[in-house]
Amino acid sequence: MTASLPVLSARDISLAYGDRHIVDGLDVTIPPGKMTAIIGANGCGKSTLLRALARLLTPRRGDVLLDDTPIRSLPSKRVARTIALLPQNPTAPEGIAVGDLVGRGRHPHQKFLARLGPHDDAVIARALEATGTTELADRAVDELSGGQRQRVWIAMALAQDTDILLLDEPTTFLDVSHQMEVLDLLTDLNRRGRTIVMVLHDMNLAARYADHIIALKTGRIVAAGTPDVVMTEDTIRGVFDLDALVTRDPVSGAPLVLPRGRHHPTRGSREKGDAHEHADA
Repeated sequence: MTASLPVLSARDISLAYGDRHIVDGLDVTIPPGKMTAIIGANGCGKSTLLRALARLLTPRRGDVLLDDTPIRSLPSKRVARTIALLPQNPTAPEGIAVGDLVGRGRHPHQKFLARLGPHDDAVIARALEATGTTELADRAVDELSGGQRQRVWIAMALAQDTDILLLDEPTTFLDVSHQMEVLDLLTDLNRRGRTIVMVLHDMNLAARYADHIIALKTGRIVAAGTPDVVMTEDTIRGVFDLDALVTRDPVSGAPLVLPRGRHHPTRGSREKGDAHEHADA
C-alpha cells in the first residue's frame, strides 16, 4: 500500500434503482486512514451509498471520485487494486476451501489466465495470518462458524491488497463476541494503514470503533464528524425518530446511546414518580 492514502469522495451524487430514487444531491468525503461508520435507519441509503463508492452503482448525477478523478473513468483493475468491497451477504462456491477463496482476492493483480506466483502466495499468507485464519486454510468455508466465515471473507478482501476497504454490515448475524472480534480486527487493519468504511446497524458499536461517523436519513447526510459530534440526542432523534439518552461508555469513553421507551423512563423520572406514589400513600 502507498504511503499517501488515496481519497475517496462523492460530489452531488444522485442514486436510484429504476424509478426509485434513494440518494439525491449528496456530497461526502471519506477521511483517508480513518475508520468511518455509516449509520441510519433501514432504507435510508447506507448500502446504496457504499455500492456507489465501490463503483457497483453508477450515479444518475454527479461523480464518485478517487483522488479527484471520476471513478467511472478509471480502468476496472486499477479500481479493484485500490478499493475492496465486502458485501452484506457474500456467497462462496459449495465446498471451496478457505485458502482457495482467499486466493480469489488476488485476481485484480493477475494477468489473464496467469497462475498465482510466490508474491501472491505471500500476500495470501499475510491475509490469513492477519485474520487468524491460517489454521483454517484447508477447511471448507461452508463448515465454518459465522464468525470464522466473516474473518475468511475479510481475509479475501485483504488479499486484494487495497488501500480502502468497504464493508456492508460486517457484524450482521454475529453474536456479541464475534461482533467485537470482527471490529477489533478491522481496527487492527486500520492501524496498519488502511482506510475502513463500514455500514453498521448498531449505533454504540459505531460510536466505539469509528473515528468518523456519517448519519443518513432518506438519502441525505444529517450529520458527519467524530462520534462526539454526531452521537447527540438531537441527531439520534432526527435520524432514527428515537428518544434516547446519550451518556458515556464506561469502557471506551465513547458516546453511549440508551434508548428511552414508553415503559422505560429515565431513572430520574421514575424516582420522581415513585416519590409521588409514596407521598400519596
